[in-house]
Amino acid sequence: MPELLHPLPSPPPFRGRPGRPGFFGSFVHAWSGLIHTVVHQRNMKVHHTAAVLVSLVGSGIPLGLAEKVTLIFCVLLVFFAEILNSALEQLVDLATEELNPKARVAKDAAAAGVLVLAVGTVVIFVAILLHNFDTVVAFEHAIARQVALGLPLTAATVVLVTSSGRRPAVIDVAAGVAAFVLWGLQARTSFSGAFSGMGFGLVVVAAAAARLARREAAASPP
Repeated sequence: MPELLHPLPSPPPFRGRPGRPGFFGSFVHAWSGLIHTVVHQRNMKVHHTAAVLVSLVGSGIPLGLAEKVTLIFCVLLVFFAEILNSALEQLVDLATEELNPKARVAKDAAAAGVLVLAVGTVVIFVAILLHNFDTVVAFEHAIARQVALGLPLTAATVVLVTSSGRRPAVIDVAAGVAAFVLWGLQARTSFSGAFSGMGFGLVVVAAAAARLARREAAASPP
């Protein structure tokens, strides 16, 4: 389905030569694009939640290096595809303001690419779990602890990425604090620093998304 255009937040002023903001400025622009996609793309919220679950599984059971790299790469690849899909939708909307069959095909094809990657990632994830089923059984106590901490952690990140910016700020603040605290508790017994790091990054992204949603809500007319 075609999505409405959402204005990007105004970037902060940069120092340096005009048109060349430098490394830090480029990073800020890229970060803004990532957070904007999380806020305004429904599918990106789903990918973000799935990535949190993957990080919890990777932290809860010992996996081989190849399996860790595969899962992390799959998550990054799905994020990359969804961001490109969002960029393509914006470009198509800029090119034509009327309903055009070719514009619809372009958007549908880009969305199909993301779908293929997402389905492939699920298949790979399930295959890795089945391959390590004995390990899953052997570490059932660690997994139970991950579930006890991971489910509320996932719920807190969902609250953040689905923020509209119009609900009481205390809800977003409480969800953010809970997410960071729960991440810290589960990271203490993590089997993988890489997956714990990915989980921390996802919590930061969720908090930034809630902040952007609140800023945009405050700037828009009631």
